[in-house]
Amino acid sequence: MTEERIIRPRRSFIFTPGLRPDMYPKALASGTDIVCIELEDGIAPKDKEEARKKGLALFEQPQANDGVERIVRINSLREQFGILDVQAILAANTPPPALMLPKVRTPDEVVMLDNLLTERGHATRLHVIIETNAGLEAAFDIAACSSRIDALFFGGVDMAAELRCKLAWEPLLYARSRVVHAAAAAGIDAIDVPYLDLEDPGGMRIAAEQAKDLGFSGKGSVHPKQIAALNEVFTPDEATIAKARRITTTFEEADTGLVVIDGKLIEKPVLREMYRVLAIAERVKS
Repeated sequence: MTEERIIRPRRSFIFTPGLRPDMYPKALASGTDIVCIELEDGIAPKDKEEARKKGLALFEQPQANDGVERIVRINSLREQFGILDVQAILAANTPPPALMLPKVRTPDEVVMLDNLLTERGHATRLHVIIETNAGLEAAFDIAACSSRIDALFFGGVDMAAELRCKLAWEPLLYARSRVVHAAAAAGIDAIDVPYLDLEDPGGMRIAAEQAKDLGFSGKGSVHPKQIAALNEVFTPDEATIAKARRITTTFEEADTGLVVIDGKLIEKPVLREMYRVLAIAERVKS
């Protein structure tokens, strides 16, 4: 039981701790496109059970149709805490709309969770973090292994540690490129790692522009004050929006699955990107 992939804005995301449900509404109102409830690295082992209960309890109430994507980052499926997270989600009658899977190494992890969610009848979507060397090597297969996957996230901090390299743009360029390549091949979004230095907004903007130019759809934040700049960087200009409207309108009116505009054949990857541009435009307008 899976839903079709919905093309939506993913320009920015922010974590909010599962231990602090009072912070959830603030995160939703921050202007971000994605709010991720944290059960993994940001929660101490002694607090995991409490965070799990409080985080999942948030979805017992209907969620507002506010354009913000809601995700829960569970613990690694290779660890006991991750298994307990999955058991709690399978037991829930109101599961989170999406899960973020950390430290994924192989497609098998994702396929197993997909099968369990299908058996339970949950339509929960999946977002996968590529942050291990093994995961990077298998990124292409991971991205394509489940129709539930909507995005690959690049986990630069853990990746730099595994690769024994500096946490900087140039040393991680190859790894980032592999993630973008895998996401593009699967027709899903790629989201870049947050910029950790809150006192360097100029550096964050440069990093966001570099990520956008490489093919990322958005970038994470560690504080609400970073979100406006991230949204600005990843929001297309009016000319791009107008072009997207023209291409999608021509494609829909043709109803042939194949169109040529200005002498150029418009294929599916281009069309998907045009619909993503329009989704961002709608989000900005609302």
